[in-house]
Formats: sequence, structure tokens, C-alpha cells
Amino acid sequence: MASFTCPPGSICPPSAGEPIGANKTKIFYSTATTVTQGSDGKVNGAERVLYIDKNGSYQPAAISKDGGKTYNFSDPKYPLMDGVAGADLQKDLNNPASGIHKNVDAGIAKVLPKAGIPPTQQQSVVAATANQATTGEIDSSIPGTGESVSGTFDKKDQFGNLKYPANLADKQQDVIKFSMLKYLPSGVGATQPGGKSARGGLKGGIPKGREIIGTAVLPIPNGISDSNLVNWGEDDMDAVKAAVAAAAFSAITGGFSKGMENAGASLQAFAKDPATGSFAAGTFAAAAAGGEGSKLLSRATGQVINPNLELLFNAPQLRPFSFTFKLAARSKGEGQTILKIINFFKRGMSPIRTDGNLFLKSPNTFAIEYLHMGATNPNIGRIKECALQSVTTSYTPEGQYATFSDGVMVSYQITMSFTELEPVFNDDYEGLSGIGY
Repeated sequence: MASFTCPPGSICPPSAGEPIGANKTKIFYSTATTVTQGSDGKVNGAERVLYIDKNGSYQPAAISKDGGKTYNFSDPKYPLMDGVAGADLQKDLNNPASGIHKNVDAGIAKVLPKAGIPPTQQQSVVAATANQATTGEIDSSIPGTGESVSGTFDKKDQFGNLKYPANLADKQQDVIKFSMLKYLPSGVGATQPGGKSARGGLKGGIPKGREIIGTAVLPIPNGISDSNLVNWGEDDMDAVKAAVAAAAFSAITGGFSKGMENAGASLQAFAKDPATGSFAAGTFAAAAAGGEGSKLLSRATGQVINPNLELLFNAPQLRPFSFTFKLAARSKGEGQTILKIINFFKRGMSPIRTDGNLFLKSPNTFAIEYLHMGATNPNIGRIKECALQSVTTSYTPEGQYATFSDGVMVSYQITMSFTELEPVFNDDYEGLSGIGY
């Protein structure tokens, strides 16, 4: 029995068998779909070719350029197509109610998500995405009936909606979802009094107005954690520094005379302390001997000037996050999905060259969500919008080199390091249930 090979760059669902015509003569067929894209990178059309098993080989029999609404049975690109499709096949393909018409559409629609076609663009490929398809008989005995999703998308914004493993029930089990966003600068206004970041915060889901250019949904890995950090540092201010600081502050806010008045008062109070004479003597003696006054004072009197040491808040810190995923394929289609997921993260983190190659634009960023039954899980800390700073890929996580027959590695392991774009602030917790951040 014939084996069908998916043409490079095409999207090919499994081969299938279907009875046609009044006599229900069974034929075996395969389809190969190539998509076209507009200047914006979005899919705006497709060409599909239907091949049938005839005389021991798959031959092109029909072509559709309008999403399967109508079929033609000759085309200059396929000179061998003329006469391959019989009258019954021609009639059924152009009959929207026939089994083969609906099942061809259904078979293609089923593999579009795996090929990275966003849901909003799938109707450009299959006009009848909501058709009520019949069961459709996939004959597993036919060589080459496994799904082949070899379509590639060269546009920078074509990432699709990816999921691993293929049977991941993201509405029934806990998952982690990575949504790739086009980078949006915070804006100069964010640094001004009363200003806010143009990005907004991520308090659950994606902020309004942000463009999602791809998603990857994966099982939640072991070892997830977060660390909320702020920076505090030691600082001291002894009596002399305090007097100088008070004088400077008063001079700025109340004028020079006010500053000198405060300085005089501070120095008078300092002079009344019985230890001041020893401190002054120690300072002059240390200067003469080339040493430090405080150490000489301690040696001579067993005391030092009070530094008034205090821990002071310096700044917030950006939180880092790290995830490790092991990806092992259990089918050819799943192997292709794994490659697309690795490409999703590696390509998404890469800087973007402008058309003139004069500037580099910031890489895309990521929204990361822990989902429980399809909704944000409030019992795990939320994550603000992140930059992906590193991706480490191991091609031999089992310790030895091993591939499938098509060259795909038996398993892959990726380790990714993310950092939030903005710190977590007190008011970010307002209106949130559970842990918050």
C-alpha cells in the first residue's frame, strides 16, 4: 500500500480512507497545505492539494485555494493532476454535505494548532472550521499515516499556541503558562511624580491592550519557589557628621544665617560633653602621628565616638525565577512540538534587528501564570512581567546521545532564568486574594 510523504513546508494531517459516490467506493487520500502570510506576519490564505492513492502511489488529484470551499482538478503547478480525480470524487469534493468534503476540512483543522496557527487565523486556512465532520476513517495500516506538522513560519511573530505533552489537560490539571508579549517600554512618565508604567501590572492574566504573540503550556515542574527581596544597608552618623548635616539642611531650607545658628548650637552641645576634650586631643594626636583619631581615643580612654549605626532602606530588588523542564517525545508530532517549544523560548529572548540594521529592539517579554483548572492559582505567588535572560538546552539529559529515526533527540532538557521587569510594591497586593506576589 502506498506511503505518503509530506512535502517540505506543508501541513499534513494523517492519511485517511473515505467512501465516495453512490456506490461508496473507498479511496485513500492525504492532503498537504501551505499557508501564505501578509506583511504583518499573519496567515491570510492557504493552498491545499489533495492526493489520492492510485496505482500504488499518491498522486495529486485536486487543489483548493479558498479554504476548501471549492476544488479544481487541474493546475499548471501540477501537470499530472489532470484526470486523476474521477467524476464521483469531483462531485463529492465540491459538495459541502459529503463525508470527504467535511472530513478533509476536519483533518486539516485538527493539526493547525500543532502547526502554530493561532485560532484567530485558522479560518484563513479552513473556511469551514466549525463543520460537523463525520467520524473519518484513518487507516493505521497505511504507511505514513502519522501526523506530520512540518510547516515552518519565518515571520518573527509566528510562535503559535504550544502545549506539552500532547494530552495535557490544561483545564483539568495544574499547569504553568508562558505568554510571550511584545516588549512595551515603561515610558518616561513612569519616573515622574504620580506617573505609572505604561505596561501596567500583571495581577492575573494579561493587561488590556498587550499583544500576545505566542503561548507555551507545560506541566508545573518540581522545585518552584520565589524570593521577595529588598536592599537595606548600614549607615552611620556621629555627632560631628550630624552637626554638619543639620547646618547644611538648615541653610538650604532656612537660609545661611539659620544654618550657622544650628551649627553653633550643635557644636556647643558637643563641647559640653566631658569626653569631647579627649576626642579632640586624640584627633590632633593621631593627625600628628599619622593614625586614626578614633583608634587612638579607644586605646587611650577605652571609648569611641558613637557612630549612631543604623540599617537603612536603599532600594527594592528585582525577583529572579528559574525553571527546568525535561521534554521527551512519545510520537512524531510531539517531537515536532518540543522543537517548537525550544524555538519559542530561544527566539523569543533574542534581540530584534530593525529593518535597516541600525538599531536593536528589546526582545519579547513573558507573562508567567500558574493555572489551576484553567484559572490563576491564588495559592502560589504571582509573577510580574519577566525578561528571559538565559536558556540552557541539554540535548543528552540521559547522559548519552540517542535519536529517533528522524533525528529528533530522545529527550531534551531546558533550564530558563527569568527576571521581573519591575519590583513588587506594597500597593501591588491591593485587591488580590491568596498569597499575592
